[in-house]
Amino acid sequence: MHDLRRRSDPAELRFPTDDHIELAAHGWGLPEDPPVILLHGGGQTRHAWKNTARELAAQGFYAMAVDLRGHGDSGWSPDGKYTIERFMADLRCVAAACRQPPVLIGASLGGITGLVAQGEGPPFLAALVLVDVTPTIQHSGVEKIRQFMGAQVVEGFANVEDAADVIAAYLPQRARPQSLAGLKKNLRRHADGRYRWHWDPALLDFTDQSLTPALSGRLTTAARCLKCPVLLVRGGASELVSPADAERFLALVPHARYADISDAGHMVACDVNDQFGTAVLDFLTGIFLKRQ
Repeated sequence: MHDLRRRSDPAELRFPTDDHIELAAHGWGLPEDPPVILLHGGGQTRHAWKNTARELAAQGFYAMAVDLRGHGDSGWSPDGKYTIERFMADLRCVAAACRQPPVLIGASLGGITGLVAQGEGPPFLAALVLVDVTPTIQHSGVEKIRQFMGAQVVEGFANVEDAADVIAAYLPQRARPQSLAGLKKNLRRHADGRYRWHWDPALLDFTDQSLTPALSGRLTTAARCLKCPVLLVRGGASELVSPADAERFLALVPHARYADISDAGHMVACDVNDQFGTAVLDFLTGIFLKRQ
Protein backbone atom coordinates (compact mmCIF):
# COMPACT_ATOMS: atom_id res chain seq x y z
CA MET A 1 0.00 0.00 0.00
CA HIS A 2 2.78 2.41 0.92
CA ASP A 3 4.66 1.73 -2.30
CA LEU A 4 1.55 2.41 -4.37
CA ARG A 5 0.89 5.69 -2.61
CA ARG A 6 4.51 6.76 -3.07
CA ARG A 7 4.24 6.16 -6.81
CA SER A 8 0.91 7.95 -7.21
CA ASP A 9 0.36 11.45 -8.51
CA PRO A 10 1.20 14.21 -6.04
CA ALA A 11 -1.37 15.68 -3.70
CA GLU A 12 -2.31 19.33 -4.07
CA LEU A 13 -1.36 21.26 -0.92
CA ARG A 14 -2.01 24.80 0.32
CA PHE A 15 -0.25 26.61 3.16
CA PRO A 16 -1.60 29.89 4.58
CA THR A 17 1.01 32.53 5.42
CA ASP A 18 1.15 35.07 8.21
CA ASP A 19 0.01 37.85 5.86
CA HIS A 20 -2.93 35.83 4.54
CA ILE A 21 -1.77 34.67 1.14
CA GLU A 22 -1.62 30.99 0.18
CA LEU A 23 1.39 29.01 -0.93
CA ALA A 24 0.71 26.29 -3.50
CA ALA A 25 2.56 23.00 -3.21
CA HIS A 26 2.66 19.39 -4.31
CA GLY A 27 3.22 16.55 -1.86
CA TRP A 28 4.70 13.20 -2.91
CA GLY A 29 4.71 10.18 -0.62
CA LEU A 30 3.23 9.60 2.82
CA PRO A 31 2.73 12.45 5.29
CA GLU A 32 3.96 10.22 8.13
CA ASP A 33 7.35 9.78 6.44
CA PRO A 34 10.28 12.13 7.19
CA PRO A 35 9.34 15.48 5.58
CA VAL A 36 11.47 17.24 2.98
CA ILE A 37 10.60 20.75 1.81
CA LEU A 38 11.85 21.72 -1.65
CA LEU A 39 12.16 25.44 -2.45
CA HIS A 40 13.04 26.53 -5.97
CA GLY A 41 15.13 29.48 -7.14
CA GLY A 42 13.92 32.91 -8.24
CA GLY A 43 11.76 32.80 -11.36
CA GLN A 44 11.15 29.04 -11.10
CA THR A 45 8.19 27.04 -9.78
CA ARG A 46 7.66 23.87 -7.76
CA HIS A 47 7.60 21.88 -10.99
CA ALA A 48 11.40 22.16 -11.19
CA TRP A 49 11.55 19.54 -8.39
CA LYS A 50 9.21 16.94 -9.91
CA ASN A 51 11.81 14.24 -10.59
CA THR A 52 13.66 14.84 -7.33
CA ALA A 53 10.44 14.74 -5.31
CA ARG A 54 9.32 11.49 -6.91
CA GLU A 55 12.66 9.86 -6.11
CA LEU A 56 12.57 11.09 -2.52
CA ALA A 57 9.08 9.66 -2.07
CA ALA A 58 10.16 6.34 -3.56
CA GLN A 59 12.95 6.20 -0.97
CA GLY A 60 10.62 6.78 1.97
CA PHE A 61 10.48 10.56 2.36
CA TYR A 62 7.50 12.91 2.21
CA ALA A 63 8.54 15.49 -0.40
CA MET A 64 6.75 18.83 -0.53
CA ALA A 65 7.66 21.06 -3.48
CA VAL A 66 6.42 24.58 -2.74
CA ASP A 67 5.88 27.62 -4.96
CA LEU A 68 7.52 30.57 -3.22
CA ARG A 69 5.32 33.62 -2.81
CA GLY A 70 5.09 35.55 -6.05
CA HIS A 71 5.81 32.41 -8.07
CA GLY A 72 3.70 29.80 -9.82
CA ASP A 73 0.31 29.27 -8.24
CA SER A 74 1.18 30.87 -4.90
CA GLY A 75 -0.20 34.26 -3.92
CA TRP A 76 1.61 37.49 -4.71
CA SER A 77 2.52 40.03 -2.04
CA PRO A 78 -0.43 42.48 -2.08
CA ASP A 79 1.91 45.45 -1.66
CA GLY A 80 4.36 44.17 -4.27
CA LYS A 81 7.19 43.88 -1.73
CA TYR A 82 9.40 40.82 -1.40
CA THR A 83 11.95 40.54 1.40
CA ILE A 84 14.03 37.76 2.86
CA GLU A 85 11.98 38.14 6.06
CA ARG A 86 8.77 37.31 4.20
CA PHE A 87 10.28 34.28 2.49
CA MET A 88 11.63 33.10 5.85
CA ALA A 89 8.25 33.50 7.54
CA ASP A 90 6.62 31.53 4.72
CA LEU A 91 9.12 28.70 5.14
CA ARG A 92 8.43 28.53 8.86
CA CYS A 93 4.69 28.32 8.13
CA VAL A 94 5.25 25.29 5.89
CA ALA A 95 7.60 23.69 8.43
CA ALA A 96 5.06 24.21 11.22
CA ALA A 97 2.60 22.05 9.30
CA CYS A 98 5.03 19.10 9.29
CA ARG A 99 4.75 16.28 11.80
CA GLN A 100 8.46 16.48 12.63
CA PRO A 101 11.32 18.89 11.87
CA PRO A 102 11.76 18.86 8.08
CA VAL A 103 14.77 18.79 5.84
CA LEU A 104 15.02 21.75 3.48
CA ILE A 105 16.43 21.44 -0.02
CA GLY A 106 16.76 24.98 -1.30
CA ALA A 107 18.06 26.15 -4.66
CA SER A 108 19.36 29.71 -5.01
CA LEU A 109 16.62 31.92 -3.49
CA GLY A 110 15.16 28.88 -1.71
CA GLY A 111 18.58 28.10 -0.26
CA ILE A 112 19.17 31.70 0.85
CA THR A 113 15.82 31.58 2.63
CA GLY A 114 16.67 28.37 4.49
CA LEU A 115 20.22 29.40 5.35
CA VAL A 116 19.20 32.68 6.97
CA ALA A 117 16.12 31.23 8.70
CA GLN A 118 18.04 28.31 10.24
CA GLY A 119 21.21 30.26 11.01
CA GLU A 120 19.49 33.21 12.64
CA GLY A 121 17.21 30.89 14.59
CA PRO A 122 15.51 29.56 16.36
CA PRO A 123 16.62 26.41 14.50
CA PHE A 124 13.76 24.35 13.10
CA LEU A 125 15.24 22.18 10.33
CA ALA A 126 16.50 18.61 10.65
CA ALA A 127 19.03 19.23 7.87
CA LEU A 128 19.78 21.74 5.14
CA VAL A 129 20.75 21.13 1.51
CA LEU A 130 21.97 24.24 -0.29
CA VAL A 131 21.87 23.96 -4.07
CA ASP A 132 24.33 26.30 -5.79
CA VAL A 133 24.16 29.09 -3.24
CA THR A 134 26.73 30.36 -0.73
CA PRO A 135 27.21 33.62 1.18
CA THR A 136 29.62 34.85 -1.48
CA ILE A 137 28.53 34.66 -5.11
CA GLN A 138 29.70 35.85 -8.50
CA HIS A 139 27.93 39.12 -9.29
CA SER A 140 28.30 38.57 -13.04
CA GLY A 141 26.26 35.38 -12.66
CA VAL A 142 23.55 37.19 -10.71
CA GLU A 143 23.36 39.87 -13.38
CA LYS A 144 23.00 37.24 -16.09
CA ILE A 145 20.08 35.68 -14.19
CA ARG A 146 18.49 39.08 -13.72
CA GLN A 147 18.75 39.87 -17.43
CA PHE A 148 17.15 36.53 -18.26
CA MET A 149 14.32 37.08 -15.76
CA GLY A 150 13.73 40.56 -17.14
CA ALA A 151 13.61 39.43 -20.76
CA GLN A 152 10.29 40.56 -22.24
CA VAL A 153 8.78 40.69 -18.75
CA VAL A 154 6.35 43.42 -19.84
CA GLU A 155 5.59 42.60 -23.45
CA GLY A 156 5.61 38.82 -22.98
CA PHE A 157 5.75 36.23 -25.75
CA ALA A 158 3.48 35.58 -28.69
CA ASN A 159 3.69 31.82 -28.08
CA VAL A 160 5.45 29.21 -25.99
CA GLU A 161 8.03 28.62 -28.71
CA ASP A 162 9.27 32.22 -28.38
CA ALA A 163 9.78 31.69 -24.64
CA ALA A 164 11.66 28.46 -25.40
CA ASP A 165 13.99 30.43 -27.69
CA VAL A 166 14.88 32.80 -24.85
CA ILE A 167 15.61 29.87 -22.53
CA ALA A 168 17.72 28.15 -25.18
CA ALA A 169 19.83 31.29 -25.58
CA TYR A 170 20.26 31.51 -21.79
CA LEU A 171 21.10 27.79 -21.40
CA PRO A 172 22.89 26.79 -24.62
CA GLN A 173 24.47 23.76 -22.90
CA ARG A 174 21.07 22.18 -22.20
CA ALA A 175 19.34 20.12 -24.88
CA ARG A 176 16.11 21.70 -26.02
CA PRO A 177 13.16 19.49 -24.94
CA GLN A 178 11.10 17.83 -27.66
CA SER A 179 7.90 18.77 -25.84
CA LEU A 180 7.18 22.26 -24.49
CA ALA A 181 4.38 21.06 -22.20
CA GLY A 182 6.61 21.50 -19.15
CA LEU A 183 7.48 25.06 -20.13
CA LYS A 184 3.80 26.02 -20.14
CA LYS A 185 3.79 25.51 -16.36
CA ASN A 186 6.22 28.43 -16.06
CA LEU A 187 4.06 30.77 -18.16
CA ARG A 188 0.69 32.45 -17.83
CA ARG A 189 -1.48 33.36 -20.80
CA HIS A 190 -2.95 36.82 -20.24
CA ALA A 191 -6.12 38.43 -21.57
CA ASP A 192 -4.19 39.91 -24.51
CA GLY A 193 -3.28 36.38 -25.64
CA ARG A 194 0.41 36.76 -24.84
CA TYR A 195 2.40 34.51 -22.51
CA ARG A 196 4.34 35.93 -19.56
CA TRP A 197 6.52 34.35 -16.89
CA HIS A 198 4.63 32.72 -14.03
CA TRP A 199 5.97 35.12 -11.36
CA ASP A 200 5.39 38.62 -10.08
CA PRO A 201 7.53 41.19 -12.00
CA ALA A 202 8.03 43.00 -8.68
CA LEU A 203 10.44 40.20 -7.78
CA LEU A 204 13.06 41.89 -9.96
CA ASP A 205 13.45 44.51 -7.24
CA PHE A 206 14.23 41.76 -4.72
CA THR A 207 16.81 40.23 -7.08
CA ASP A 208 18.85 43.43 -6.80
CA GLN A 209 19.23 42.81 -3.05
CA SER A 210 21.31 39.72 -3.76
CA LEU A 211 24.08 42.01 -4.97
CA THR A 212 24.41 43.93 -1.70
CA PRO A 213 27.29 43.37 0.75
CA ALA A 214 24.74 43.52 3.58
CA LEU A 215 23.04 40.31 2.45
CA SER A 216 26.39 38.58 1.94
CA GLY A 217 27.41 39.52 5.47
CA ARG A 218 24.10 38.30 6.86
CA LEU A 219 24.47 34.97 5.08
CA THR A 220 28.05 34.60 6.35
CA THR A 221 26.95 35.17 9.94
CA ALA A 222 24.06 32.73 9.55
CA ALA A 223 26.35 30.08 8.06
CA ARG A 224 28.68 30.25 11.07
CA CYS A 225 25.70 29.46 13.32
CA LEU A 226 24.55 26.32 11.49
CA LYS A 227 24.59 23.24 13.72
CA CYS A 228 22.34 20.89 11.76
CA PRO A 229 23.68 18.52 9.06
CA VAL A 230 24.44 20.52 5.90
CA LEU A 231 25.12 19.55 2.30
CA LEU A 232 26.34 22.05 -0.28
CA VAL A 233 25.71 21.00 -3.88
CA ARG A 234 27.48 23.06 -6.54
CA GLY A 235 27.02 22.90 -10.28
CA GLY A 236 30.46 22.31 -11.75
CA ALA A 237 29.69 24.78 -14.56
CA SER A 238 27.91 27.28 -12.28
CA GLU A 239 28.35 30.95 -13.12
CA LEU A 240 27.04 31.93 -9.70
CA VAL A 241 29.07 29.88 -7.20
CA SER A 242 32.78 29.48 -7.92
CA PRO A 243 35.02 26.77 -6.42
CA ALA A 244 36.52 29.48 -4.20
CA ASP A 245 33.02 30.46 -3.00
CA ALA A 246 32.39 26.81 -2.08
CA GLU A 247 35.70 26.60 -0.21
CA ARG A 248 34.86 29.71 1.79
CA PHE A 249 31.51 28.23 2.76
CA LEU A 250 33.10 24.95 3.88
CA ALA A 251 35.51 26.93 6.05
CA LEU A 252 32.51 28.65 7.67
CA VAL A 253 30.67 25.33 8.16
CA PRO A 254 33.39 22.70 8.76
CA HIS A 255 30.89 19.89 9.36
CA ALA A 256 29.18 20.43 5.99
CA ARG A 257 29.41 17.86 3.24
CA TYR A 258 30.08 18.92 -0.35
CA ALA A 259 29.07 17.58 -3.76
CA ASP A 260 30.27 19.07 -7.04
CA ILE A 261 28.09 17.99 -9.96
CA SER A 262 30.50 18.32 -12.86
CA ASP A 263 28.09 18.61 -15.79
CA ALA A 264 25.56 20.93 -14.15
CA GLY A 265 25.11 24.69 -14.26
CA HIS A 266 23.35 26.87 -11.71
CA MET A 267 20.06 24.93 -11.99
CA VAL A 268 21.65 21.70 -10.84
CA ALA A 269 18.57 19.54 -10.32
CA CYS A 270 17.24 20.40 -13.77
CA ASP A 271 20.58 19.98 -15.54
CA VAL A 272 21.77 16.64 -14.11
CA ASN A 273 18.94 15.21 -12.05
CA ASP A 274 20.36 11.69 -11.62
CA GLN A 275 23.67 12.82 -10.11
CA PHE A 276 21.92 15.43 -8.02
CA GLY A 277 19.41 12.91 -6.68
CA THR A 278 22.16 10.44 -5.79
CA ALA A 279 24.11 13.07 -3.84
CA VAL A 280 21.05 14.21 -1.90
CA LEU A 281 19.77 10.70 -1.14
CA ASP A 282 23.19 9.55 0.07
CA PHE A 283 23.26 12.53 2.43
CA LEU A 284 19.72 12.08 3.74
CA THR A 285 20.00 8.30 4.08
CA GLY A 286 23.12 8.71 6.18
CA ILE A 287 21.38 11.15 8.51
CA PHE A 288 18.26 9.09 9.07
CA LEU A 289 20.08 5.75 9.38
CA LYS A 290 22.10 7.22 12.26
CA ARG A 291 18.86 8.14 14.03
CA GLN A 292 17.40 4.66 13.89
